[in-house]
Amino acid sequence: MLPFPTVISFYLPWDFILILLFLAVIVPWRGNARMKRLLSKPDLTTADRLSLYGSTIFFQWLIAGIVAWRSLARGLSPSELGLAVSDPWQVVWASIALTGLLCLNQLIGLRRIVRMPEGKRGALFAITEKIMPRNRMETFVYAALSCTAGISEEFLYRGFVFTAFVRIIGNIASPNAGAAVLSSVWFALAHLYQGRRGLITTLVVGIIFVSVRIWTGSLVPVMVAHFGIDLVIGVCTFRFLRRT
Repeated sequence: MLPFPTVISFYLPWDFILILLFLAVIVPWRGNARMKRLLSKPDLTTADRLSLYGSTIFFQWLIAGIVAWRSLARGLSPSELGLAVSDPWQVVWASIALTGLLCLNQLIGLRRIVRMPEGKRGALFAITEKIMPRNRMETFVYAALSCTAGISEEFLYRGFVFTAFVRIIGNIASPNAGAAVLSSVWFALAHLYQGRRGLITTLVVGIIFVSVRIWTGSLVPVMVAHFGIDLVIGVCTFRFLRRT
């Protein structure tokens, strides 16, 4: 039998366990059910999209607030959660480079997809096309949603979930790798409604993001990049389709 200090510690406070289960089960189920309901409509009205954006903003801030409360109550420090900046210049350059590369990749991908015949664009793009903003008011609220997602989702998955898994497997020589993969899986599950392609895409993006979070020790670069990617999709999708 292994000495006690080398055994993996699976202890987590009850509230952390409930949060992990909520993010892995309730959030994917809720998102999938809601998206099926929206996609069952022939088309979405401005009211439908604004309701989707507004309720998502409220829900994400609510969950992030609860998780922040419980994290502080359990003694997690800002640096553990990625909320501290030890090297400002590194964070700035990482933010610029990551956001620029991923937004450019997103633009190239969108241009390529909209030039395809409609039947070959895939289910993921069909979802994107239906829920993206189509006028100035929708774009304004969607920008607020993009900012919310960039901050709250990165705090939840690259902040809290990553830290929770680091603590679970903390006795292993290199817990960061395992926590990086597991937190990325949790992030991908939240996008279950996007189908298999969406799951794979978000898993890869999650691994990229958590790698940058580990390297810089900060959530700022991935928050900025997440916001930038979502904003590019929202601003450009309908415009590219209209031109095509």
